[in-house]
Amino acid sequence: MTEQRPGPRRPAPGEHPPVDRAARRQPPTGHQAMARSGGEAPPRGARRPAPPPGGQRPPRRPGERPVVAAAALPGEADQREPELITHRAYNGTTDSGFDGDGHDRFDERPERNGNRLHEAGLHDANDDPTPNGGKNGKGGKGKKGKALTPAQRRKRRWKIIRRSLYAFFGLFFVLPAAAFAITYFLVDVPTPEEVAEQQAKVVTYLYADGETEMGRDIPAGGDGNRILLKPHEITPVVKHAVYAAEDSTFETNPGFDITGILRAVYNQATGGVGGGSTITQQYIKVATENDEYSVTRKWTEIVKAFKMSNEQSKAEIITAYLNTIYFGRGAYGIQTAAQAYFGKDAADLDVSEAALLAGMIQQPGRSENPEVREKRWNYVMDQMVANNWLSKAEREAAKPPELIPLEEAKPDTISGPKKYIQQRAMQELAEKGYPEEKLRAGGYRIHLTIDQEAQEAAERAVEEVMQGEPGELKEALVAVDPKTGGVLAYYGGPYEADGNQYDWASAQRNPGSSFKPFDLVALLRHGKGLGEIYDGSSPRTFGGREVRNSENAQCNPCTVAEAMRRSINTVFFDIVVNEVGPKAVADAASDAGIPEKGDGVNPLPTMDKLDGNISIGGGDIMVSPLHMASAYATFAADGIRREPHFVAKLTTPDGEVVFDETSEVATEGEPAFSEDPEESKRIAGNVTKSLIPVVQEDSRLACAGGRPCAGKTGTHQYEDQSGMRVDENSEAWMVGYTPQVSAAVWVGSGAHKPIRNSQNAPIYGSGLPGQIWKTFMDAYLEGKPVEQFEEVEPIGRVEPPPPPPQDDASQVETSEAPEESETTEPEPTDPSTPPEDEDPDVTAPELPTNPGPEPPGNGGGDDENPREPGWPFDRQESNTS
Repeated sequence: MTEQRPGPRRPAPGEHPPVDRAARRQPPTGHQAMARSGGEAPPRGARRPAPPPGGQRPPRRPGERPVVAAAALPGEADQREPELITHRAYNGTTDSGFDGDGHDRFDERPERNGNRLHEAGLHDANDDPTPNGGKNGKGGKGKKGKALTPAQRRKRRWKIIRRSLYAFFGLFFVLPAAAFAITYFLVDVPTPEEVAEQQAKVVTYLYADGETEMGRDIPAGGDGNRILLKPHEITPVVKHAVYAAEDSTFETNPGFDITGILRAVYNQATGGVGGGSTITQQYIKVATENDEYSVTRKWTEIVKAFKMSNEQSKAEIITAYLNTIYFGRGAYGIQTAAQAYFGKDAADLDVSEAALLAGMIQQPGRSENPEVREKRWNYVMDQMVANNWLSKAEREAAKPPELIPLEEAKPDTISGPKKYIQQRAMQELAEKGYPEEKLRAGGYRIHLTIDQEAQEAAERAVEEVMQGEPGELKEALVAVDPKTGGVLAYYGGPYEADGNQYDWASAQRNPGSSFKPFDLVALLRHGKGLGEIYDGSSPRTFGGREVRNSENAQCNPCTVAEAMRRSINTVFFDIVVNEVGPKAVADAASDAGIPEKGDGVNPLPTMDKLDGNISIGGGDIMVSPLHMASAYATFAADGIRREPHFVAKLTTPDGEVVFDETSEVATEGEPAFSEDPEESKRIAGNVTKSLIPVVQEDSRLACAGGRPCAGKTGTHQYEDQSGMRVDENSEAWMVGYTPQVSAAVWVGSGAHKPIRNSQNAPIYGSGLPGQIWKTFMDAYLEGKPVEQFEEVEPIGRVEPPPPPPQDDASQVETSEAPEESETTEPEPTDPSTPPEDEDPDVTAPELPTNPGPEPPGNGGGDDENPREPGWPFDRQESNTS
């Protein structure tokens, strides 16, 4: 009996087959040998054995030993028998965990497992495909799935960096250089002669009707006599002054300054100010009349500047620049500017004059502002010293130069008070992006908000009332349309050639009691109204400070309505100090239209300086007639605030509209005192209700024909340095309105000193200012429909009914408003003629006064003063005859 040898045991499911090392050392046969040796595969037509039933192994040929696969041992990788691509299908293990050799497909060789997982889309990017994460735990694979060496990884990183640098260099250097070269050959630089030909244009100013001319502005040299200088005619003094003002590196830069450009980009990105233009770039901007903020414009400007620097000498460039740049006073070019400012040729300018002209290049539209001129002059002089173009000794000895009168500088059809209108319009347009030089170069037509009838009425009113008054007195009148915010009339002074050229309509002055309506706004916002009762006795002490009413008037108990009508200081001081706070009043004024800054001056004090003085418009409170008229216009417009403006529309000479401020959207405005328009209207209506009696009960202020008007007078008390109470005023106001117009009038000396009228009497709000205001209002409103103020619901406690009428004597002491009490007598047209029922020869006894020192900062209330003499029923209370 033949001995049966046990055959190889078939592995159990999930078990690795045993390793037959002897079998692995057998030489390969058949397909295996052919595949391993690189021999040919079986012929394509050769029949392949049919696959066995599923799950069975293919039968062995006679004499063939079973092949049992085993895990590769070190050094045995090359001895493993190859696997046919059809092996798995034949051995029935397609879905099992074993390969065709009986090995687990996910065996111990990590590179094999990793590649298969990767090919199957199952390999996690975080799985390390090499044992222990590769060298140093970094891992990494090459193109064939093998781990990358450190050198390979470094090479790959440098390849990425190198390609990124190529892209960066191409994007930021090659392409710009190519674009720069193309632009360089496409652009041309205009000559100074071509530029000058385009600059001699006339700017036309039109009244609000859009047809009537207020005047024309003709540039200096616009008559064809403009002179263009040659390079040798520009003196070193002029050059150095301009370099110091505009471009200290001009002689060495290539036409543009990279540092300046980067600085300009940074300022634009961060909201700062300051540009990066060289003198060459500025010439290009002037020559092309293109100053828009765009990358394209700046790019073209830089290329043209570079081209100009390559084709022309520095002497030619600075000459072209100085022949075309605008200096103010209607003067283009240094020669015309020298004549317009100093009446001399450019070759004769000294260092001080040259510095002033150079300084005005940046702000030519403010050439008539002495403060701006001096500031720019100082800057240029200091820069000349810093660049060694001027010695310190010469700098210390220099003084700002004197200018010739503007009327001698250039032909001009706009003169007198209208010059201030022109200046305000120019300033407004510059803020909108249309500086004076651009307007002149374009020959624009400026449509003003100024109503010709209103302007003429304003000038007549001032002339009639101020005739015969002391020449040292200054006056201003501004009228604003509450429905649009447009300035209807503007009188800032006579604008005389003898040097009286200060715009008092925009000057900041103490408003006195005309500021009290803003106290009331703050109180109304707190839910209290005209019926609230306060102690209006006088004097009263607040925090160690004594406050008095005019003539020491008594009003206790005193409603807010009565306090406003009689202008009782102690009531409003009490409201501000003990209830609403000074900041609430400042906020109310700001919301009504008093700006944070007016012509460079803060009209409202900062928080650290806010105190009770704000209640009576004293201390650091400074407001211009323009802004007072605008703020009161907010009351007239039912609590809708609109910005005051002078320009209604700007058009080209051909009639093309550049911008239009007369549209419904442009004049819509916004609620001033509350986000709710109805609540803002209610607050404004309550203020109006308190101001109507102030005007109605004084025949010198009431509007003609019984037309409803509202307003408030104000005076600011003069204070000397002695500490004694002085019954004098330094400022006097009248501000009032109807639904159609709001007007503010100011009279003063322009300096802090007493103001007196032609009768040598102190001036109060209802005196000269009140007369000017009434004269203007009656003239302007004549023939216009009568509009009523809208009734609104009261806020807070309702005002009690007025007391029954009293005799004249008691009315003088209790019902007449101290604002009116301390204001002037009814001044007749002929100031030498007293009122009929007043005996000018009767001298009334003096009222007792307080000879003690006045507490510091107590000035500013218009009710701090005794009644102005001359009232028809005032003989027994006047302190003068």
